[in-house]
Amino acid sequence: MVKAFYKKQHMMLIHGDTFDVLSKIKPETVDMIFADPPYFLSNGGISNSGGQVVSVDKGDWDKVSSFEEKHQFNRQWIRLARTVLKPNGTIWISGSLHNIYSVGMALEQEGFKILNNITWQKTNPAPNLSCRYFTHSTETILWARKNDKNARHYYNYELMKEINDGKQMKDVWTGSLTKKAEKWAGKHPTQKPEYLLERIILASTQKGDCILDPFVGSGTTGVAAKRLGRKFIGIDAEKDYLEIAKTRLENEKWNK
Repeated sequence: MVKAFYKKQHMMLIHGDTFDVLSKIKPETVDMIFADPPYFLSNGGISNSGGQVVSVDKGDWDKVSSFEEKHQFNRQWIRLARTVLKPNGTIWISGSLHNIYSVGMALEQEGFKILNNITWQKTNPAPNLSCRYFTHSTETILWARKNDKNARHYYNYELMKEINDGKQMKDVWTGSLTKKAEKWAGKHPTQKPEYLLERIILASTQKGDCILDPFVGSGTTGVAAKRLGRKFIGIDAEKDYLEIAKTRLENEKWNK
């Protein structure tokens, strides 16, 4: 059993260590997982935010001492995630070049089959201040299911085709960074836009399904889940972020 930080209308937020909480969730009870794990970018560098030079350091949760430590972190949480995922469930993991290759390897090592490699192309990326690299304008989202012979994942092909003007949807999705209007409840350094999570949830779940986010942050996954009539569990070790997520969930209507 885990103690809820917040629980209302099929929405649950849990304050705690992701590894500890995942190990206490009943096995094979989750239909879909979306995870935006730490990118491990907090290395003392600088970046651009709203035209201002800012530090890339986000906190101790975003720091790691070696590749081995980073990869072990990814294997551990993905292994636990696999346990709570239903046989036909799927997992989506977002990341930049700094972490996504470790994530991809960890998925295969822990018994997953990668279904798609989604490229999220940002229309308004921050400029590269050093002028020594191409502007980082994309992130990768891996979609995977258990690599079991009898696994049959759900994919709402017809809806995705309809959204894409009657054509098969491709694995390159284009859109803006998170709008300021979606950050009204508080600031989180890596808040994902709501349209991105809405598409992911619509593509791979049905109404009433249970969605888990093990690094919930400011709660975008939960907001989209509630809006679309899905149940939700979010985990985070930072209470300040959970307060933002709680406020956003309270403001969203449950779509039965």
